[in-house]
Amino acid sequence: MRTEVVLVAGLADHDVAEELWRACPGSVLVRHDLRDLAGGVVRRWVDGELTVLELAHGCVSCTLRLDLLPLLERLGGRVVVHLDPALEPEAVCFALREVDVRVEAVVTVVDRAAWLADATGEDALADRGLAAAEADDRTVAQVVVGQAEFADALVLTGVGTDPVLDAVLDRLNPRAPRRDRHALDAAELLAAVPDDARRGRFDDGFGALLHGQPPLEPAHGVAVVHFVERRPFHPMRLHEALDVLFDGVVRTRGRVWVASQPDTALWLESAGGGLSVGNLGPWLAAVDDWSGFPVERRAAASATWDPVHGDRSQELVVITASASPEEITAALREALVTDEELALADELEFADPFAEWHDEMEEA
Repeated sequence: MRTEVVLVAGLADHDVAEELWRACPGSVLVRHDLRDLAGGVVRRWVDGELTVLELAHGCVSCTLRLDLLPLLERLGGRVVVHLDPALEPEAVCFALREVDVRVEAVVTVVDRAAWLADATGEDALADRGLAAAEADDRTVAQVVVGQAEFADALVLTGVGTDPVLDAVLDRLNPRAPRRDRHALDAAELLAAVPDDARRGRFDDGFGALLHGQPPLEPAHGVAVVHFVERRPFHPMRLHEALDVLFDGVVRTRGRVWVASQPDTALWLESAGGGLSVGNLGPWLAAVDDWSGFPVERRAAASATWDPVHGDRSQELVVITASASPEEITAALREALVTDEELALADELEFADPFAEWHDEMEEA
């Protein structure tokens, strides 16, 4: 029997997973505690029965590969998984691609009292005693924003309302139904998940960055900056401009084209004070054979093809909580190469901190 999984994420203490489990007769409830993971110890409960696991290597990937994935395949039927805060749903869903498990929904619990401060702060997980290993340098902001962004449904805990939080969530994940924990009907929540919800699926990084038609008009100081340009960034000026994406910004996501790496698309992502940069692979303009690329990407590139630059472009989406959209746009625009630099791009040798950064990431 194929396993159908509901993943429940969230940094705060909650009993939403138990509520979903009770609403699904015959389902199994799984929970992991990774607080001692650095020492190679994982505690796991299946329907309340505790098992203490000792892993040779205390890391999140080992926990997924050696325990959670085979457990889910073995259980079959519907399983509600209460994720430890150190386990982000996106990483779990990425790992689940290796096994015959279908993600029915990802539900994230948002604490009204703490989420917005966490999402715009600089605290590391280690500062809260939540790091999954000694080398885990993720920030709280990266985790809570990623949890909310990847969710198919959101459950809000705490009392009162916060129009700023609501405005942020409207723009971060406009398609996910939101419900209050105090009046939660778990079965209704799962039924409210849209038919075309993500349900654990990924794109290749070249898909639409604005999902679900978020409101583009500012509200309660919250705004969306959609930055699109057909000109490369100067790598050093972009590096210097990144500071504008930290203070008062909830989320930045997007594809970046730097003059020093004309054939490579970079992925830039920030949340609060945390930033990551990765390599998405080649622009289609840099390859001769497109047959190995997704049909959707080929169609999108053809529809927007530039006769000089092909599919190369900048596209960044920034969700602000208090930062100035105008200052962000100006800083990014000033980081683009000038006409003279663009004309001489093949001859100039650009100092590229992003190449060094990527090399360090690969070594780590």
